Amino acid sequence: MSSPNPNPERLDPGGKSQIPAILKEDCVYTSCYCEENIWKLCEYIKNRRQHPLEEWYTVFISNDQKMVPIWSQQSGSGDQPVIWDYHVILLHDCGGQHCEIYDLDTTLPFPCPFDTYVKEAFRSEDLIRPAFRRKMRVLRADLYLKTFASDRSHMKDVNGTWRMTPPPYPCIQTSESKMNLDDFISMTPTIGWGDVYTFPEFVQQFGSSKL
Repeated sequence: MSSPNPNPERLDPGGKSQIPAILKEDCVYTSCYCEENIWKLCEYIKNRRQHPLEEWYTVFISNDQKMVPIWSQQSGSGDQPVIWDYHVILLHDCGGQHCEIYDLDTTLPFPCPFDTYVKEAFRSEDLIRPAFRRKMRVLRADLYLKTFASDRSHMKDVNGTWRMTPPPYPCIQTSESKMNLDDFISMTPTIGWGDVYTFPEFVQQFGSSKL
């Protein structure tokens, strides 16, 4: 990753400066590799040491059918959602303040207030057929950095050709695994790491109001 640009500081309502914002252009990004993009963002936050890593949570979004609609995505068309098999975002729990969402594929602000992201990107469950309703696997960023591994085999077709160009850096691996992506995508609570929420549970846990 290149050295960060001088970052603008956010201002609280009283006009006092807070921790400099994370700029989208400073983040490592490869199209269709959201799980690695978020891993790299977690690594960047850890190395930067300006935000306690314990405040950050990786969020995998999927369901048993691996068909989840998300609006306000860069690859979307007009007001139509993108139907992902899974998507990965980063949640910042700001303590007594509102939570924020970091999504490197969204057309919404970066970061985006949690409630705004829920309203614009997830919308209401009432509009979605049961087969498309989303679940979320939430785990702390530090745990994600320690456990996630991918050999990128899911991005190759039967002939071994890349469906999408892979990131230029080496595959992310741990001493225990070279590939465990399916454990993170799974929405079975007894599999993998972290906690699995239904969409209403997720909003109740991290939002400022219930939908």
